[in-house]
Amino acid sequence: QVQLVEFGGGLVQPGGSLRLACAASGSIASINAMGWYRQAPGKQRELVATIISGGAINYADSVKGRFTISRDNAGNTVYLQMNSLEPEDTAVYYCNAKIVRNRGLYEYDYWGQGTQVTVSS
Repeated sequence: QVQLVEFGGGLVQPGGSLRLACAASGSIASINAMGWYRQAPGKQRELVATIISGGAINYADSVKGRFTISRDNAGNTVYLQMNSLEPEDTAVYYCNAKIVRNRGLYEYDYWGQGTQVTVSS
């Protein structure tokens, strides 16, 4: 079994900062990529940022220069540092990981439970 547990959401004023974390645990052989997605009310889930095992990083245009994604050395935890937050960043943020399980052959998508980020004065 594989679990993704997220930490760090909350309420912040415009211009403020938050840091999200997501830890993967369980029967994991390898994690090929980790990332963050978000879903605002009435909208589809969208990519925020991803980081693959080789280190390549991809950001949505709307967060470039404000958000930073990183992984710890063990590779099982991904972080999202969010600066200069705007009301438009308000959403539920979901962690995603592309994982090959122990004794498994294929990569599967796993999702965290989601954490609410609200940017409001």
